[in-house]
Amino acid sequence: MMVLCFLSRTLQLARHSSSPLGRQLCSASANKPVLTLFTKKPCPLCDEAREELEPYKRRFILQEVDITLPENSVWYDKYKYDIPVFHLNGKFLMKHRVDIQKFEDQLVKLELQNDGNQ
Repeated sequence: MMVLCFLSRTLQLARHSSSPLGRQLCSASANKPVLTLFTKKPCPLCDEAREELEPYKRRFILQEVDITLPENSVWYDKYKYDIPVFHLNGKFLMKHRVDIQKFEDQLVKLELQNDGNQ
């Protein structure tokens, strides 16, 4: 059995899985917002951003997208001069540097929405 619950689309698959283990493993992370970091190597600003976000790591799922990979050429064309770039639940949030206040505000907003949907 293979359980994938690190991407928002696969969360739906795991939650609807016939396997109780699959549903149990993904239920805790299913309601966490997904923060996508568009990055490349090396990226000192991305490293700095990860450090700034460290205190919040239990409140979101971090998904990294290496824009230099061939399958990510659309993101490379869009963000090659702007990394790091962050999307929260698929929507643009910030670029170049972490804006902690903006991130915290949006994170709290999503957490309140999730609490209301449970």
